[in-house]
Amino acid sequence: MSNGKKQIGFFEKYLSLWVAICIVVGIGIGHFAGDSIQILSNLEIFKVNIPVALLIWAMIYPMMLQVDFSSIKNVGKRPKGLILTLIVNWLIKPFTMAFFAWIFFAKIYSAFISPEQAGEYIAGAILLGAAPCTAMVFVWSYLTNGDPNYTLVQVSVNDLIILVAFIPIVGLLLGITNITIPYDTLVASIVVFVVVPLLAGYITHKMLVKRKGEAWFKNEFLTKFKPVSIIALLLTLVLLFAFQGNIIIQNPLIIVLVAIPLVIQTYFIFFIAWFGGRKLKLPHAICSPAAMIGASNFFELAVAVAIALFGLESPAAMVTVVGVLVEVPIMLSLVKLANKWKY
Repeated sequence: MSNGKKQIGFFEKYLSLWVAICIVVGIGIGHFAGDSIQILSNLEIFKVNIPVALLIWAMIYPMMLQVDFSSIKNVGKRPKGLILTLIVNWLIKPFTMAFFAWIFFAKIYSAFISPEQAGEYIAGAILLGAAPCTAMVFVWSYLTNGDPNYTLVQVSVNDLIILVAFIPIVGLLLGITNITIPYDTLVASIVVFVVVPLLAGYITHKMLVKRKGEAWFKNEFLTKFKPVSIIALLLTLVLLFAFQGNIIIQNPLIIVLVAIPLVIQTYFIFFIAWFGGRKLKLPHAICSPAAMIGASNFFELAVAVAIALFGLESPAAMVTVVGVLVEVPIMLSLVKLANKWKY
């Protein structure tokens, strides 16, 4: 008999376990394949690895199918929750992420990480911090009894802002780290990994809803696409860790070191958004998703841009991948906290 308590799906609940398994498999492939793995690594166009690009596109497209731009017109009725989300995501989060990354990689870890490596680790963290979550927020919102329609508005508006704000913010913060910014690659990454799937998702949504109806689209079509993003993500991780396998085997502690500032940032941003929402007297159904969006990341975009800018075997790509590894267990802990603090 059901007690009415909401549960995360089995596959999503153990996502960190699947990620860990893929890491082990990828490292093993990279170790035993040796130099032959470079055949896949060298399949590039404009610094973008083709196999990884296809997998990342498969991650992002199903998420964009869920964006309903018509819902944005209703935001004026209850703007405070959206304003909180936008302030946290675009005026606070990227800069605190850069700060924590700088403190750890450039200062605390300086004894065993070179300045050049520190710069790239910081860059990877910046890419995570400048990309607010889109897909998994719907899961976190559901588990904390969030308002699904308002969550959709928050996600839709953030997706639109990513188109115009991601490049300037990343460019500004990477400039602070003294990394040369290939703006052509950055713009190309946004076009390939955000604009194109967003337009494809919008067109697909409109066509199928018109032909089959909204109920069929949500209950049939989206249900079939649900596993695609996670499967593509896991296959991407296998490739990434296959390419970086020898580096990790030589220095396994690096994953733990990378995870520490990412974990601190996640909790820090959640508390800012949560208590900011309480101060604004937002209802729990709006405050909770707002805090979850700020705490989590659009790691698919961050992984894609890190690979495009710095390469598959770069420290920047490593940071974004570790972000995937730590995000799910952290967010599940925040779900429990939000439900405990429900008001």
